[in-house]
Amino acid sequence: MLSSKVIHVDGVFLGTAIMTGSLNTLRFYATHESVRALHNACMSDFGALYAQVKSLFNRNRMLTLQPA
Repeated sequence: MLSSKVIHVDGVFLGTAIMTGSLNTLRFYATHESVRALHNACMSDFGALYAQVKSLFNRNRMLTLQPA
């Protein structure tokens, strides 16, 4: 690991983007169940990774708030 950046949305810690040595890619380490589907996803752009994590988190959050 060369470096890492915490990813959180609305104060909820979702995981960490970890810079790996291979081809300067970021690997996402998911810590929140709502974004577990992206665990170990690799991208070269932090903004794109953050957008995917945020989108999945918000989508799952909306599903849990809908009445049954």
